[in-house]
Amino acid sequence: MRCDTIWTNARLATMAGGGIGLVERGVLAARAGRIVYAGPAAGSPRFEGAREHDCEGRWMTPGLIDCHTHLVHAGDRAHEFELRLAGASYEQIARAGGGIVSTVAATRAASEDELVATALPRLDALIAEGVTTIEIKSGYGLSLDAERRMLRAARRLAEQREVTVTTTFLGAHALPPEHAGDADGYIDAVVREMIPAVAREGLADAVDAYCETIGFTAAQTRRVLEAAAGAGLPVKLHAEQLSNQHGAALAAGFGALSADHLEWLDADGVAAMARVGTVATLLPGAFYFTRETRIPPVAALRAADVPIALATDCNPGTSPMTSLLLAMNMGATLFRLTVEECLLGVTRHAARALGMAGEIGTLEAGKACDLAIWNIETPAELVYRIGFNPLYQRVRRGH
Repeated sequence: MRCDTIWTNARLATMAGGGIGLVERGVLAARAGRIVYAGPAAGSPRFEGAREHDCEGRWMTPGLIDCHTHLVHAGDRAHEFELRLAGASYEQIARAGGGIVSTVAATRAASEDELVATALPRLDALIAEGVTTIEIKSGYGLSLDAERRMLRAARRLAEQREVTVTTTFLGAHALPPEHAGDADGYIDAVVREMIPAVAREGLADAVDAYCETIGFTAAQTRRVLEAAAGAGLPVKLHAEQLSNQHGAALAAGFGALSADHLEWLDADGVAAMARVGTVATLLPGAFYFTRETRIPPVAALRAADVPIALATDCNPGTSPMTSLLLAMNMGATLFRLTVEECLLGVTRHAARALGMAGEIGTLEAGKACDLAIWNIETPAELVYRIGFNPLYQRVRRGH
């Protein structure tokens, strides 16, 4: 078999098949940035003309995928953190003029170059943990020009680092000050002006919205999802984080890639997601940081075979976290996910949450050669350890 690079003496966690696909004595071969073989060394094809890398018994997984972030923004919200420590809730802070709109002011004032520069350290932290693909949302501009600037900055990050970036337009994130008291008028602008523009300019790979008591109603959210569908863009949704607005079921009705947060998800929402294969993206960093107490219905999601993804939700207000390894540990300790669920949640199911299951997320022939090689004795260490990064080497597109 022709290939240009081969990794030998590896232990593989392929994330393919029914579980995490462990291969104790494995080999992986790639050609032109694509995997051509991943499996047992015994009985593998003969590889010719390949540059060989000896993994010396190290574990190899697919490159990690952070499928829900707000990585591009300006400013921080450390003061709001102090307010929460003093007893204020996230909702109280938002209604008092803090929260998302405070980040909007800082982001609107930042240039595209400044947004790129401030995002790079956050991105570098994730890359250092083996992340090869990341989703980045807009939503801190809340005007067409500022949203465009955020999305362009996100695209530029992929030019400055060896990482795949997918972008999501989140114009319906909060109500901007100039539309105070006129949510329907702002949604008019989102669906009639913003979504067509970012779709036409190729700035967004998907559309998201915040369906919540402090966000937008189900009726307003429906308009956003309809406009996205009309523009040919897949949808995702922030749903059931603080209350049950039945957003997950609404999103599933549009064949959503994912519904995210889901602490207040009910049985109807689970069933709707299961019917169409919408991924449940859980965000334990936000749950932890905002001191929530109601955990997502993990048992019900399991029983319905709803795929579960995990992500950092990296954002300045409710999850200032740049560690996907920590997100896995939190998923296990706070949400009682298994090690297997956590590992699949940042690989195979995270890829599905981005609509990229055919491209990344598993070690299989035909997939992109995105790898993470680890100094660990068992894959469980990736979930078990806290504040410890055992990455040995990250490989993207075979390099």
